Amino acid sequence: LFTTPNLEEHISGVILFEETLFGAAQDGSPLVNTLIAKGIIPGLKVDLGVKPLYGTDGETVTQGLDDLDKRCAKAYAQGARFTKWRAVLTIKPPREPKPGAVGASAGTVGASGAPSGLAVEANAAALARFAAISQAHGLVPIVEPEVLMDGAHDLETDAAVTERVLASVFKHLSDHHVLLEGMLLKPNMCAPGSSAGEGAPAWAPKAMAEATVRALSRTVPCAVPGVMFLSGGMTEDEATEALHEINLLAQKGGGGGGAACPWALSFSFGRALQHSCLGAWKGERANIEAAQAALLTRAVATSRARMGQWVPCEGAAE
Repeated sequence: LFTTPNLEEHISGVILFEETLFGAAQDGSPLVNTLIAKGIIPGLKVDLGVKPLYGTDGETVTQGLDDLDKRCAKAYAQGARFTKWRAVLTIKPPREPKPGAVGASAGTVGASGAPSGLAVEANAAALARFAAISQAHGLVPIVEPEVLMDGAHDLETDAAVTERVLASVFKHLSDHHVLLEGMLLKPNMCAPGSSAGEGAPAWAPKAMAEATVRALSRTVPCAVPGVMFLSGGMTEDEATEALHEINLLAQKGGGGGGAACPWALSFSFGRALQHSCLGAWKGERANIEAAQAALLTRAVATSRARMGQWVPCEGAAE
């Protein structure tokens, strides 16, 4: 993937796992040198995954702060110039307590429903500590508070939760004296739950764009230079179309008070860039060129969506 011709015209950075950042190419040179030679900035995923947040309705908090300073120093020395930390929040409606239930069953301990205030605050605090540690070691932190699409909630609920989460994140970033001009935000796009079921509205990227831009306008300071959306559970085409609509709206004055949005609105996609590529590759060396062509097709379509210039038939997944 790193050697895809002209990839650098559409992709400016790549988030790597530790084994890839410190891995070697076939000629023995560091893999990151391939990216750096193309002008693509390497970064490192530094969180260590999630652990249960006990006393909640199945919620989690992200781990990895204990030795983060040492890992950041090593990543910078290896050529990384940014880091990424993902927090995961879920949306669940509260369950009705059973008649006569007491204690946890009645909601007095470990209340049902998500996201809880505890989960929001714990994850926001961890994101802020990560960002502060990264900046102290010369790395740009990508702050990723993801509200999952899993669930039967509607668009309005997702937007309200996203707004609540972002407000908490930026409060904690301020408390930790994080330089907003030296960070990037990687949030979810506001979307209805993936299992909304019958009666749920049809795919509505324009409504999603409006909800997303509204949530950002209410919570994200203008000092933040860029918002790099994750694709979540969306398909390649869905994520590209939604990004396109968000940028069209932003260009038309979708910010607060009708003003243009102050941030670059771009992408940090995983599945929505790589799905077709991996399908073309199939783990076989003979398919490398086909896989590179599929990756470049998605990169071109998504980078044009980032400018509000996507053409619907362009790069459509088969």
